[in-house]
Parts: sequence; C-alpha cells; structure tokens
Amino acid sequence: MNRPVLAANWKMNNGPTMSREFMQAFLDQYPRQNDRTILFFPPALSFAAVADAIDDRRDILLGVQNVHWEDQGAFTGELSVNMARDAGARVILVGHSERRHVFGETDEQTALKCAAAERSGMTPLLCVGEKLEEREAGQASEIVVRQLRAGFSGMKQLATRDVMVAYEPVWAIGTGRTATPEDAATMHGIIREELKELCGDRARVTPILYGGSVNPGNAASLLRSENVDGLLVGGASLDAGSWLAIAKA
Repeated sequence: MNRPVLAANWKMNNGPTMSREFMQAFLDQYPRQNDRTILFFPPALSFAAVADAIDDRRDILLGVQNVHWEDQGAFTGELSVNMARDAGARVILVGHSERRHVFGETDEQTALKCAAAERSGMTPLLCVGEKLEEREAGQASEIVVRQLRAGFSGMKQLATRDVMVAYEPVWAIGTGRTATPEDAATMHGIIREELKELCGDRARVTPILYGGSVNPGNAASLLRSENVDGLLVGGASLDAGSWLAIAKA
C-alpha cells in the first residue's frame, strides 16, 4: 500500500445515486497515481456503486465502516468480514470514535474485530484517540496506547500482517478544531514507538493516519508532519471538489 494513504469516511452520507455522481466527478479529474493510495469507506448500501465506479483502478481501495466479529450467525443488521471481502473490500475500519462513544464499542470488541480481519486476510484500520477532558488531564498518550494495545491484542501474527492506525483526537472531530502539525507528529511518534514494541520492524512501514477536521487548507501541512503517513477524512470527503484537493495534497 503506497503512502500517503488518503481515506474518505463517508459515515452515514451518500446513498447509491449520490455515490455514483460523486465518483464520476472525482474520477474524471483524478488520473491514476502511483505515489499514494486513495481509500473509500462508503455506507454499506453504497458500496457496490463505488466499487463499480472504481473498476480496475488499483490505486484506489475500498473499505467498510464496521463489521461484526463473528463469521456468520443471527446478528440482524450486521456484516461479517467474509461478506465484506467477498464484496471487494480490502480494509475494515475498527474503533472509530463514533463507534466507541456513540454506540459503546469497547476495547474488547475492537480486539475481536481486528482478529476477525486477520482471519479473513483483510487489513484493519484501528482508530485511537482521546477526548478533550482526557487530553486536559494529561492522559492523552495513556489512552491512545491503551486503545492501541487492546485493539491489536487478539491478532496472532501482528509482526507479519498488514495493519493501519488512525489517530483521531475526539476533541477535533467535526468541531473545526484541528491538532497542530506538531501535536500530530508528537502523538504519531508515540504510536510508532508503541508499534515497534508490538510488531517489531514492521512498525516502520505501518501507515499511521491523522483524522480530525482535515480539510483542503490543512491537509498538506499535516502530511508534512513527521510520522504522519496519511489522512482519515470525514466531512471534507463528502464534496468531490474538496476531496479532490485533499487527494492531490
């Protein structure tokens, strides 16, 4: 996976019709690139529309926003990792702050989901990050390290498997507040050092993305920060022009 990795998380936005229109507008102006990877996380119902639009563009990957950790069963409304892989997904978003703080996803559940991704041969993108009160209490690094260790604790071959991490300070998501490039570099450095403990030399090539009110105006400066290997983008990825600017940053 070429770095930087620029990931668009559409959350609960863009149905199939809007997704087709978005992809046509984006792809018309975004030729194949070999020096970066573009990654889309569309809603489940729009996944097929985005996959059809991408076709054979190997520089663009698809992921799913959430999965259940069981391979199959009576779990109404859930998707399994095997279903996601069969549909063409390569990456699974795990532990996004909204899953943690809106839907109550626990560290234990993120571990089960990362382990399920490993079983299926898919790449987990584990999200970690602190809330404002935790940051102000001086607990930011403690929270991030705990989430990182817990999320990957169920993987049996972490030293040889592809994983990704996204640092998303909860206080900077959808608030218009953004961590400075220096803030991002510091926390990404902590994550990189922790990854060395968990997976050895593979930590050097593990992409660590920043996510938190990323926009076309700050994308380039964030990408220049040490240990920032990409961006996880929410609201600014919903407009084709805005996302195009970030994809070219």
